Amino acid sequence: MEIFDEFVKTIAMLRGENGCPWDIKQTHESLKECLVEETGEVIEAIDKKDDENLCEELGDVLLQVVMHAQIAAEEGRFTIEDVIRGVNEKMIRRHPHVFGDAKVESVEEGLSLWEQIKKQEKEGK
Repeated sequence: MEIFDEFVKTIAMLRGENGCPWDIKQTHESLKECLVEETGEVIEAIDKKDDENLCEELGDVLLQVVMHAQIAAEEGRFTIEDVIRGVNEKMIRRHPHVFGDAKVESVEEGLSLWEQIKKQEKEGK
């Protein structure tokens, strides 16, 4: 994870006091179009079975995630660690057939279990 931590620091520097004017100016709202565009480019690379481009485009989507988390951290709302912790906890919670005692025999049963847990989580909020 050393390289990931280095990347997070790079983004913080880009948005820092002596950073890049464009990066500093960005907000969640101003980056929405970029996120849509980068996601579309990932899909296009998948469709073309272009691994080299897919690798690059996934990096661009990761940039979007880290940039949004950095903006939120600067505003005191949440951090990239919160994002990672949250998705990790969700994956563990929604896969009790892997991390717990539940049993599933098919993809369909796994998806059904996922949806049941997701519905329970939404109702509990």
